[in-house]
Amino acid sequence: MAAELGRGAASARAALAGNPSDGYGGAVLAVTLPGYQARASARFAARLDISPPSELVSAAALRFARRHATEAANAAIEWTTSIPRGVGLGGSSAIVISVLRALCELCEVTLTRTELAELALAVEVQELGIAAGLQDRVAQSYGGLTFMDFAAGSGGYETLDPALLPPVVVAWRADAGGASHEVHAPLRVRYERGEPAVLSGLEELASLARGARTALLAGDFHQLARCVDRSFDQRQRMLALDPRHVEMVRCARACGAAANYAGSGGAIVAVCESGDHRRNAARELARLDCGTFALPPGLGLAGPTS
Repeated sequence: MAAELGRGAASARAALAGNPSDGYGGAVLAVTLPGYQARASARFAARLDISPPSELVSAAALRFARRHATEAANAAIEWTTSIPRGVGLGGSSAIVISVLRALCELCEVTLTRTELAELALAVEVQELGIAAGLQDRVAQSYGGLTFMDFAAGSGGYETLDPALLPPVVVAWRADAGGASHEVHAPLRVRYERGEPAVLSGLEELASLARGARTALLAGDFHQLARCVDRSFDQRQRMLALDPRHVEMVRCARACGAAANYAGSGGAIVAVCESGDHRRNAARELARLDCGTFALPPGLGLAGPTS
């Protein structure tokens, strides 16, 4: 017998190194931020009813209905999110995954974490024509600290102990957001044209993600910081960046942190040597009117600092 109510949730995510090579057979190291989540509930109804109205949620429900449970086309779905929108923290993919999880529970459908990530990507790419890669969806489906290697196709995913992470600050400016597909769509065109700077840049980013994983496992903070910093530097060589985003990276680096884009919407991630170092970086970033989220050493899972 189907459940009377299904619930689902998914957290924001921040990439540390390698992004945005995930859509090109690359690799990414990322961590989820459980202090910021999308949540959804679903129950059966006379027709599909989305509250608040959302093209994204509707597309998720209809894709799920076609592929897994036709009864999901008649569901009342309520959703909410605390993830800052349009700043590159995986806000849209978190909404999709939370809805899919709610529908899985409602319709008693079991999906593996990889299947859930691939379904979430299909919702945005195939249903809505949004340029995106698997990274966000895999990171949010697996949760915690995840290394993703896409060189041999999907499935090269490894869950790592968040205690391996040094102190980390994620920062964003609400007034400097932008849709990530506005970055991904032209990058895809340039990649398909075979631009040497893009091809070599994406290959280097994948190498940096793999290097970051090795450094984490070895407890080598300086090598990890190098991989984080060089991921940003490589992005800057390939893409035109918003000066406000660059200012956040420079601010974090001036505090002695390594810094990179957390996604492609403008949020950044700063990797620090100690808790005191992290607090200093968060304080200086707040002076730029940034919201911040801190991951303390040894835990990887904290809450907002502002």
